[in-house]
Amino acid sequence: MDRKCCSLWAMHALNRDALRSFCAAESVTVRCDRTLANDRVSMAIRPGEVVALLGENGAGKSTLLHTLYGLVQPTSGVVRYHGQVVRPTPERAIAAGIGLIHQHFLLVPTLTVAENIVLGKEPRRLGLWVDRKRAAEQVAKLGERHGLPVGPDRLVSDLSVGEAQRVEILKALYRGARLLLLDEPTAVLTPGEALRLLATLRGLLDEPSGEERALLIVTHKLDEVLQVADRAVVMRQGRVVEEFQRSEFSAQAMARAMVGREVFSLRRPSMDAHREQSARPVPLQVRDVVVSRAGVDWVRGVSLDVPAGQIVGIAGVAGNGQSELVESLSGLLPVRSGQVVLGGDDVTTLDVRARAQRGLAVVPEDRQRHGLVLEMSLCENLLLGHETELSYGPGRQLLDWPKIRTLAAEVLPEAEVRPADPDALARTLSGGNQQKVVLARALAMAKSLPKVLIAAQPTRGVDIGAIETIHKTLLAAKEAGCAILLLSAELSELQALCDRILVMYRGQLVASLENDPQSPVSREQLGELMAGVGTSVEG
Repeated sequence: MDRKCCSLWAMHALNRDALRSFCAAESVTVRCDRTLANDRVSMAIRPGEVVALLGENGAGKSTLLHTLYGLVQPTSGVVRYHGQVVRPTPERAIAAGIGLIHQHFLLVPTLTVAENIVLGKEPRRLGLWVDRKRAAEQVAKLGERHGLPVGPDRLVSDLSVGEAQRVEILKALYRGARLLLLDEPTAVLTPGEALRLLATLRGLLDEPSGEERALLIVTHKLDEVLQVADRAVVMRQGRVVEEFQRSEFSAQAMARAMVGREVFSLRRPSMDAHREQSARPVPLQVRDVVVSRAGVDWVRGVSLDVPAGQIVGIAGVAGNGQSELVESLSGLLPVRSGQVVLGGDDVTTLDVRARAQRGLAVVPEDRQRHGLVLEMSLCENLLLGHETELSYGPGRQLLDWPKIRTLAAEVLPEAEVRPADPDALARTLSGGNQQKVVLARALAMAKSLPKVLIAAQPTRGVDIGAIETIHKTLLAAKEAGCAILLLSAELSELQALCDRILVMYRGQLVASLENDPQSPVSREQLGELMAGVGTSVEG
């Protein structure tokens, strides 16, 4: 069969799939300003299947989801619902049984779970008054039926991230969604929460309700694809470049398709090299630190050392004090008692700037809220915290913009930021490139490498190519002698990078585990300790 016949046959198969699918895109192109976000994308989601949509940050995955749901209109091409060509809008999508679960939750924190779920489609008494009792009953039954229990009378502001994710899914199911479009549903969940959510989502397809369902899940986590997907579609630079059936799944092949090259797992040197470095200084020492927030002790008597040239990791289920510990070491939260020593100086009562001047750099947990000013340029964002070093004149009151721009033009390409344009606004970058900017500011903008780097969730929500770059950067800083404290919800990241892993549970350190690359700490051991198994910590 020649190439032309193959092409005609493939187009016929695609059209056939589109006609019997929940939702389909046919040669959809979306142009945003000068950016070609989607370039002639064609794909269909059929009843009864889980489709994973893979690609690096900026590959066009979220744009495609928003187009299928009607939040974005295609520049050219067509969208079909149940085989019919439509001009997609959210109202038409909901009417067709399509629900979109956003990566950043769209919930009203001051309303209850039930009020959020029924908002806009409330049950009423006599057609006039909202029947809150019936709404709560309906939501409770809905959560029980689908394995997504959340107390209907609880305020959304009191929910954990995992519980808020359930509420978003229940909102779509309440409106009759049979196709769920999920944008990075596990990006902000702990490994345990992610596993439970994926099992629940897969279970939606197997419910004996007689209703056929389908899922389209945007993700960059290949282990999730291997766990739940029937088919994987890979996008790169706005185009669909490859498709894998379940029998063809290969983590290495899918990673290669996502980034357009081989992706290598970085290996640390063996522990023997670090035993020889035992005489190295310990630039970060924490002694019996207690940290309170809103009258609650979140950190209770924590002591730890981070030696130069090592990465010490902190594992723990969200809400066990890790975030408060990082904020207190950074100077954002006061230490109620205990001592923090940085480079031999007691910095317990010093503020953020004073700690930075003594060699502390921080990559915060939330890059958009605490790491960047989104409406400022990359050049301006790289300057933040380094104003004194990059200024001149009496009292160093004038910023040296030529020097700042020259430095930014050197740092951005070295950090593999794309685009490496000092004038680009931070908000225009993908999540992975935003994180590279934050890390570059911490490590490359100072006159010298910081003594201590605190990296909190450095690869949360970024793609596999950016993860490789960030890991390479962290290991290079470590080899140059930087002491790194790494907080991560990704157990595989802790296993790959850390020389030692500390486990936090209920505000205390319950374990300190050496992590030799030849015999790394097991996920099972970490999981049990994170759940408090075998610990004597009291609530």
